[in-house]
Amino acid sequence: MDEPLTSLPTTKVARAARFAKTGFNVGANYVKHYAKKAVGAESTTEDLHAANAAELYGTLSEMKGSVLKVAQMLAMEKNMLPTAYADQFAKAQYSTPPLSGPLVIKAFRDAFGKSPFQLFDAFEPEARQAASIGQVHFARKDGKALAVKVQYPGVADSIKSDIRLVKPIALRVMGLNEAQVRPYLEEVETRLLEETDYALELRRGTEIAAKCQELKNLEFPAYYPEFSTNRILTMDWLGGQHLKEFLATTPTQEVRNQLGQALWDFYQFQFNTLHQLHADPHPGNFLMRAENGGTLGVLDFGCVKDVPADVHQLFRALLAPETMADETLLAALLTQAGVLRPTDAPAMRALYLRTMQVSLELVGRPFRQATFDFGDPSYMAALYALGDDLMADPELRKQREPRGSEHFIYLNRTYVGLFALLTELGAVIETGLVATTADQLPGQPS
Repeated sequence: MDEPLTSLPTTKVARAARFAKTGFNVGANYVKHYAKKAVGAESTTEDLHAANAAELYGTLSEMKGSVLKVAQMLAMEKNMLPTAYADQFAKAQYSTPPLSGPLVIKAFRDAFGKSPFQLFDAFEPEARQAASIGQVHFARKDGKALAVKVQYPGVADSIKSDIRLVKPIALRVMGLNEAQVRPYLEEVETRLLEETDYALELRRGTEIAAKCQELKNLEFPAYYPEFSTNRILTMDWLGGQHLKEFLATTPTQEVRNQLGQALWDFYQFQFNTLHQLHADPHPGNFLMRAENGGTLGVLDFGCVKDVPADVHQLFRALLAPETMADETLLAALLTQAGVLRPTDAPAMRALYLRTMQVSLELVGRPFRQATFDFGDPSYMAALYALGDDLMADPELRKQREPRGSEHFIYLNRTYVGLFALLTELGAVIETGLVATTADQLPGQPS
C-alpha cells in the first residue's frame, strides 16, 4: 500500500491550489515530451500519458472525496480513457494512499471521545483498504471480526466546492451552459453527498439485506450502530476475495456461473421488487468465495439509487422485445424519456431514433434471452465499440445538449458495471426474460 497521508487538503483554497499545481505539472510533462522529440530523443505518446496519469492520480489520491470517486467511475468505463489513465484510475477501485494512524485516532476521538483502542478489543491502526470516501480497518470486539470504515476528514464539505471547481472547465470543454446540465449535476451531487452519510448507509444496508434474505448465495454484513456515526461505520468482516484475486485461484466454470447468477438475481430483485439499486458495482464492493458452490459478499451501500415507479416502468419498456419491433411505440417512449422532443426537426428526430434503436438492441440483449453467456467477451467489446462509434458520429457530435432523464445516469452506470463484472467473471446466467407485453407499456399511443 502507498505511503500514509498525514494531511488532506480540505478547504476550498487548498483544493483549488492542488488542482492548479497538477495543471502546472501536466503542462511541464508536455514541454518535456515535445522538447525530447525536437532533439530527436525518444518520447512516445504512451510515455506522456503515463507521466500525466501518474501525476493526476497522485493528486486525486491526495484529495480523496468526489474527485477520486469520479476517477473510480471512469475506470469502470474501460474504453473512455487511454490505457495509462485507466490503469492508474483502476487503483481507486481497491486501494489508494491511506490516512496515517494519528489522523485515524483523531477521527475516533472526535466521534466517540475515545480512541479506537478503547472502543475495541483489538484494532489495526493501518488500513486494510483505502478508497475514495474512506478507508477500512480490521478490529475485534467480543470475539467478532469487524470492518471499521473511517471517512476522510472534510470529504462531505468538499463535494460541492469540488464540483464548482470542475464544472466551469467541463462546461467549456463540452460547449454547454449550466442550465442544460443542472439536473444531471444535481443528481450526481446528491448521490455523492449521500455516500458521505454513514448513518444513511447503515440504514440502507440493513434494510436491503433484510429484504434480500431469500436470495441464494448472497452474504451481507451486519452493522453495529453503537460503534457507528455519520463518519465512522462498523460492520462484520466478511471473508472472500475481490474479483481479480479470486479469478487467480482458477475457480471452476460452475462456481463462476453461480456467483454470476447471484449477482444478476441480486440486481434484478432490487430493481424490479425494491425499486432500488446498489449503484456502485465496481469490483471492490464484492467479495467472492468458492464455498457452497460460490458465495458472494455484498459491501458498501453508500451509493443507492431509488428508482421512481414511472422510471422503472419506462426502463423495462425500453428493453422489451415489443418495443424493438414497433418504431412508433419506441418514439413515444423516447419522448416520455426526454430523448425525443416535439420541437425536433425531422432529421434530428430520425437521427436520435436510429441511434437509440441500435443502442437499445445491444444494451437490452441480455434481458431478451433466457440464458446469456457473459463469458463471450465480444458482447462487452460490442458495447464499447458502440460507444466509440457514437462519439465519432459527426452528426451526433454536433448535438451537444444532453438529453434524457437524469435518473438514467445511475441506472446506466449500474448496468454497465454489472455487465463488466459478469464478463470478467465469465459467467453464463439465466436472465429471466423481460415479460412486459405491449399493452402494458407506458406511453403507448392509443
